[in-house]
Amino acid sequence: MGAVMLQGTGSDVGKSVLVAGLCRALANRGVRVLPFKPQNMSNNAAVTIDGGEIGRAQALQAIACRVAPHTDMNPVLLKPQADRTSQLVVHGRVRGTLGAGNFREARGALLGEVMASFRRLEAASDIVVVEGAGSPAEINLRAGDIANMGFARAADVPVLLVGDIDRGGVIAAIVGTRAVIDPEDAAMIRGFLINKFRGDPALFEDGYRQIAQLSGWRGFGVVPWLPAAARLPSEDAVILERPAHLATHRKVVACPILPRISNFDDLDPLKLEPEVEVVMVPPGRPIPAEAALIVLAGSKATIADLAAMRAEGWDIDILAHRRRGGAILGLCGGYQMLGRRISDPDGLEGPPGSVEGLGLLDVDTRLSPVKVLRHVEGVALGASFGGYEMHMGETDVSATARPFACLDGIRSDGAMDADGLVMGSYVHGLLASAALRGAILSSLGARSSGADHAASVEGALDEIAAALERALDIDAMIALAADPAGRGGRP
Repeated sequence: MGAVMLQGTGSDVGKSVLVAGLCRALANRGVRVLPFKPQNMSNNAAVTIDGGEIGRAQALQAIACRVAPHTDMNPVLLKPQADRTSQLVVHGRVRGTLGAGNFREARGALLGEVMASFRRLEAASDIVVVEGAGSPAEINLRAGDIANMGFARAADVPVLLVGDIDRGGVIAAIVGTRAVIDPEDAAMIRGFLINKFRGDPALFEDGYRQIAQLSGWRGFGVVPWLPAAARLPSEDAVILERPAHLATHRKVVACPILPRISNFDDLDPLKLEPEVEVVMVPPGRPIPAEAALIVLAGSKATIADLAAMRAEGWDIDILAHRRRGGAILGLCGGYQMLGRRISDPDGLEGPPGSVEGLGLLDVDTRLSPVKVLRHVEGVALGASFGGYEMHMGETDVSATARPFACLDGIRSDGAMDADGLVMGSYVHGLLASAALRGAILSSLGARSSGADHAASVEGALDEIAAALERALDIDAMIALAADPAGRGGRP
């Protein structure tokens, strides 16, 4: 059938969720569908079946397609780290770093590898649903672009433009995009759709018609606000900017938002628990004293984030929490921070050197250039779990610390202190295990619902797919993807 691409009038207009929903809707129709994002920038990543890593959103979209995530689905991944640089991941493997000075030139040189991944997916599917990044209206970034129109024109893929009505100004956003982009880029856009509409869509009929008249593009539908999207893993840190509302009758699980926080969707399964309140603590606020559990999430730059933690005074909060008998869980980079020392002899995160950790676990970490990427299964606290490792570093556990888990029946992972209140692990996704989550909550004096996180995500995808079937002209989207003569033509 071909391919169709969703681009947005800006960031966070809901492209990732829409692509996931469309993928599930097409899969439910029996269509062989695969997701694709040429370039992603996110520290939330997942391990693929072929032993690499891709953006978390594309892994979710693969689940929506009912296929295993593969590195071809996100061939270029940029992971922001310290010193205004990003780790460059190509086809799932680290290839170096990019900074402001070489960003545009370097990404443009990757178009060939992007196209190779896309062609493989195209050959293996009936339709590829492509997600853009940011917005084509960011014309200052057009030179060397491989994420939006640069890719669309190279691959000859028709584009649908997504506007977010919830943020306001959606008419200007869509029509303004037409006004500022290159005419040949505008010719790639074959239509628009409105996302996040609250209320009766009939109230927007005049606005919808005016967008079509002023832009020359046809409308493909108005998508309502999708409450089920809250049950999906979050793609990036935009969600962290939204304030949390503390419900003190629940057990509080607090997670400080460090500048380079990564894979914070590890906490998502806790949101299924009615006796738990997950509080993401932004800079400038103390970690709540009433927290029963503090979770230190992953980090793209552990040493830099540890310094940021101390600058915020959160280290003082964490140590006081421990003295009060509170529990602490460190995941990946958070686990490294809980140890005695972190060494970076090769200068992977900045100048070579070492720093003291929080000293709550008798472990020492040495950062290394080799990145561990693997799926694992294990047992911890008497409960089985599955997950994945994604880290650069080796941690030595002293004889005074107990391992947190046994992985794959043969090796130890992580560490615990003597009374079991401080725990650290390299495994992402372990809280998705209802049994392990229940064991941790029981130690906090809370009961677990036993909810199946994977089933919750599957249910959310089906709800979103059903809503998109009602709201969008999916048949017309399929026809657009299948019509090679229509690609790139003017509406």
